[in-house]
Amino acid sequence: MPGDGGATPGALSVQRVPSPCPPPPAPPPNNHPPEPSMSDLSQAFVDYSRTFLLQEFFPRIRGAVEQLPAEDLWWRPNEASNSVGNLILHLSGNVRQWIVSGVGGRPDDRERQREFDHRDPLPADQVLARLEGTLREADEVLAALGGSDLLAPRTIQGRETTILGAIYHVVEHFSMHTGQIAYIAKLRLGSDLGFYRMVDGVARPAWERPDGPLG
Repeated sequence: MPGDGGATPGALSVQRVPSPCPPPPAPPPNNHPPEPSMSDLSQAFVDYSRTFLLQEFFPRIRGAVEQLPAEDLWWRPNEASNSVGNLILHLSGNVRQWIVSGVGGRPDDRERQREFDHRDPLPADQVLARLEGTLREADEVLAALGGSDLLAPRTIQGRETTILGAIYHVVEHFSMHTGQIAYIAKLRLGSDLGFYRMVDGVARPAWERPDGPLG
């Protein structure tokens, strides 16, 4: 009977089909580069170290020395301080002992105290050539390293370290004395050293320009 909730005779039975689930939203595009591997990071560390030593710090030292009068290369304010010439000898000794010998395995015949005691005024081109030659030897050692080499143990200057630790030490040590050399040069010259020049509103290292003083 109508109204009693029963099915109407002759009526078709309609079966409801559930709506299909909507597809999951597409993941957002991955705009981030893949995570670098430890090998990539190790190689980047070595590459940056090579760049800082030979292409950043050394041009600053060379630029400062080339502007100094000959007598100022070996000037020192007192006996407790070092001259620019002594600091360059010291840097050459440090790089040779820690990288060329300590990492590269060549003989270590360094006499560290002589770097500070030296009083015979060598010419600027001679001390610069010594430092540049040492840096190029060190660069060859660093260029031959693989990422897995960095944690290899080393004993250098009586200290237990790794190849990574040795490189880290040399770079920070070189940076410190580069700043000291620049400070002494400014003190003696009384003028800016011209390490940077403005190019289109951006400070650029002078040695990157053909007309720069350090080129």
